Amino acid sequence: MSDTVTLTCTWGRAPILVSGAPQVNYLLVEAQPVAPPSTPTPLNFCLVLDRSGSMKGEKLASMKAATRRVIESLTPQDIVSLVIFDDTVQVVVPATPADDQAALLARIDTIEEAGGTAMSLGLQAGQAELEKNLSADRIAHMLVLTDGQTWGDEDICRAIAQNLGQEGVHITALGLGAEWNAQLLDDIAQVSDGVSDYIAEPMAIDAFFQRTVQQIQGTAVKDARILLRLVRDVSPRAVYRVTPTIANLGYQPIGENEVAVRLGDLTFDDGGSIVMDLMLPSRAAGTFRIAQAELHYTPVGQEAEQVLKQDVLLDMTAKSDTAAYDPRVMNLVEKVTAFKLQTRALDEAEVGNVSGATQKLRAAATRLLDLGELELAEKTQKQAEELEKGATLSAETQKELRYATRRLTQKLDEEI
Repeated sequence: MSDTVTLTCTWGRAPILVSGAPQVNYLLVEAQPVAPPSTPTPLNFCLVLDRSGSMKGEKLASMKAATRRVIESLTPQDIVSLVIFDDTVQVVVPATPADDQAALLARIDTIEEAGGTAMSLGLQAGQAELEKNLSADRIAHMLVLTDGQTWGDEDICRAIAQNLGQEGVHITALGLGAEWNAQLLDDIAQVSDGVSDYIAEPMAIDAFFQRTVQQIQGTAVKDARILLRLVRDVSPRAVYRVTPTIANLGYQPIGENEVAVRLGDLTFDDGGSIVMDLMLPSRAAGTFRIAQAELHYTPVGQEAEQVLKQDVLLDMTAKSDTAAYDPRVMNLVEKVTAFKLQTRALDEAEVGNVSGATQKLRAAATRLLDLGELELAEKTQKQAEELEKGATLSAETQKELRYATRRLTQKLDEEI
C-alpha cells in the first residue's frame, strides 16, 4: 500500500448474472492522494490576460480585482509573472518572487484596455517568462483569460501550448462571455494536460482564478497514468474521466490486452478517476480476475516514479437475487451519459442536423432531470424546443450547455 496515493477499483454491477453472451460492465478506477503535501511546492505561475478593447468596464475591473487576489494568495517562495495582450503584448510583471506584494499589486493597477486580440503574442511572452524558472522543484502553470476571438494565429497558439505541455507546463484556459473560440481553448488545454472552462459573468472571474490557484497549490502527484492489463476476451469500449471534470479521454492501446490512460497531475482535494466501459466475455459462476490496474505517478518533490497495483476481480452468479448495482458508480455513468448526449447534440446542431440534435438534447434533459440537475435539465429541454421551432443555438447557449455538463461531477461546495 502506498503512503501517498490510494488506488480503488469498483464495478458498476457486482456480482453480475451469468449470461451465455458477452455483456457490458462499468469499472470505476480512482486515484486519490491521501494527504496534502506537508509543505506546498513552490509555484512558477504566469497569468496571460486579455486587455483588448472589448474588456472595457466591468470585465477589466473584475479581472484586475481577481488578479490582485491571486497575488495575495501566493507565498514568497512562488515565482509569478503577468503578461497582457491585445494586438500587441506587454510583460507587466517579469518572472519574479512573489515576496513584495505591494509592488506587484501596483503593477496591476496600471493595466488599461486597448486594441484587438492576438493571443499567440501573449502565449509566447508567457512561455518566455515561465522558461526562466522551469525546474523539477516547482509546479509550472499558465492561466489564460480571454473574452474574444484571436484571428489568424490559432495554429500558433496550439503549437505554443503543445510546447508548454512538453515542458511540463499545464494551461488553464478560461473564456469570458460568449465570443471566444471554445475549440481553440479546449485544444490549448488538452495538449498541455490542462483544463478549459467558461465564465458567464465578469463577477465570477475571481472564483475561477482562486480555484485554479488552490488546485495548483494542492498538487500532490504529478504525471499520473493508469495502465490496465486485461485478461483475454475483455475489450475496452470507452474511457471517460469523471473527476475532477468529465472528459472523453480515449485510451492508448499498448498491446493486445493493455491500455494506458493519462490522468495528469492529481490534487489532494480532487484526485482523479475514470470510468471504463468494458465488454466482458461469458463466464460460468465464480470469481474471476478481469484485469490488473497499475497507477504510475511521481509524488511532488520527488523524482522517482512509483507504481501501485491492484487486481480487479469480479463475481459471476447464477442467483438473480444477489446481483447488485453500485449506486455511486452508476450515478457517475449517468452523468457521463448526459455529457455524451449533450456533446453529440451540439455537434449535430453545428452541422445542421436539427432532428438528431433535438433528439439528443431531449434525451440529455431526461437524464439530467433524473439526476436532480433541474436547472440544467430545463435549459436543455428549452433548447430542444427552440431548435425544433427553427431557431439556432446561440454561442452563449452552446458554451453554457457544453461546460455545465463537464462540471456535473464537481463537488457541490466547489461549484462556481
